[in-house]
Amino acid sequence: MEPGVSFGESIANHEYFLGEAIGLKPGMKVLDVGCGVGGPLRSLARKYGASIVGLNISEYQLAKCSAYNGKAGLDHLCSVLHGDFLNIQAEDGSFDAAYHIEALPHAPDKVAAFAEIFRVLRPGAVFVGYDWCMTPLYDGGNPGHRELREGIEYGNALSQIASFTQVNDGLRAVGFELVEAFDRALDADIRTPWYQPLEGSSLNLRRLPRTALGRKITSVALRVLEDVRAVPRGSSKVQEILNTAADSLVAAGRLGIFTPMYYHKACKPG
Repeated sequence: MEPGVSFGESIANHEYFLGEAIGLKPGMKVLDVGCGVGGPLRSLARKYGASIVGLNISEYQLAKCSAYNGKAGLDHLCSVLHGDFLNIQAEDGSFDAAYHIEALPHAPDKVAAFAEIFRVLRPGAVFVGYDWCMTPLYDGGNPGHRELREGIEYGNALSQIASFTQVNDGLRAVGFELVEAFDRALDADIRTPWYQPLEGSSLNLRRLPRTALGRKITSVALRVLEDVRAVPRGSSKVQEILNTAADSLVAAGRLGIFTPMYYHKACKPG
């Protein structure tokens, strides 16, 4: 987040940083790896005029993405592709660039995902992204650090969070040339850390559900609603898992042992 800038504007600027790193422009065909429902996809297509294809394993999310693309009047620039990171249904050299925004932490094999992305890029194409990583301050021998890492992994359904070195080495291992890589969280204003929306340091009713207090209130409410069968059984358990994730993210962020924005820019030789 940025002081004096709205949450939405901060997110857009975070996305535009990748667009500038790629050098997005009209006529380019770009792959959004793990597009979700397409928020960044539409934001970048609208700003730069590039054609962007959103890859996602969830057909439900892709249907939402397509509907939102149409509603935004961006069908001519935005499209979707069903598939997973390890088996992209596209010909070799199909794309002029690719990016991911916090998607590849969910890949069961990050290096294999890098290899597939490398395959579908044309020679000379750029791949940029933001990855979730444990920072060099993380100490695997510290029980508290390990507990927070495991809490993030458990609450976000991740197999294992990579280190900076693992991301860099993985990119190089499949053939990419690493142009630059650094933790963008270190450049952020200390008054507005990335985890601020989760800790409730600027509390208001709209943000309350995302704060620690709001999460506790929601958990209690869900247990009551389960008892009267107003919500499906197990809803409170799901909320507890998400609470673990949020609390672990905030604590790890405060310690500086985790970042959700390890930026990398890599190029396919050619």
